[in-house]
Amino acid sequence: MNGKAELVVLAADDGTPIGVEDKATVHSTSTPLHLAFSAHVYDDEGHILLTRRALSKLTWPGVWTNSFCGHPGLGEDLEDAVRRRGEYELGLRLDHVELKVPDFRYRAVDASGVVENEICPVFTARAASPLAPRADEVVEWQWTDPALITAAVAATPWAFSPWLTLQLPLLYPDRFSS
Repeated sequence: MNGKAELVVLAADDGTPIGVEDKATVHSTSTPLHLAFSAHVYDDEGHILLTRRALSKLTWPGVWTNSFCGHPGLGEDLEDAVRRRGEYELGLRLDHVELKVPDFRYRAVDASGVVENEICPVFTARAASPLAPRADEVVEWQWTDPALITAAVAATPWAFSPWLTLQLPLLYPDRFSS
């Protein structure tokens, strides 16, 4: 992000950090378990921010997903990491950062064979500044009613990132049938 290699914290199955690896090399067809986070950002009217991943992204390029995701640094507080990544990726200051799903984890393989394998707590936050996304992170974005996105994900889960389809039922359990 600042000219230095971004390091990803590798994790044991229980979430204990066991080392670090360069983000540029960690995501492959045999991605080790590592620490991450997902954030769902709302505006003052209660709309949720969806983003479409930049076409240059290694994993799930061009796919619609939650507001943003990232990786904490070794020893970095998760809330601080969420705020840092929101500013970097979306040019967005955040208020009311709240951990909603502390034990979320998933493993998914994209069409190219690249694997995501993450312990990935889920946060919500409120936008506290105008949006100014980086083109190398986000190609499109949309503020939308949560009821519309939960309905769209329930009807067409294949059109969204796998982590979004797994997280929304945890954030809105009343909107998804069991």
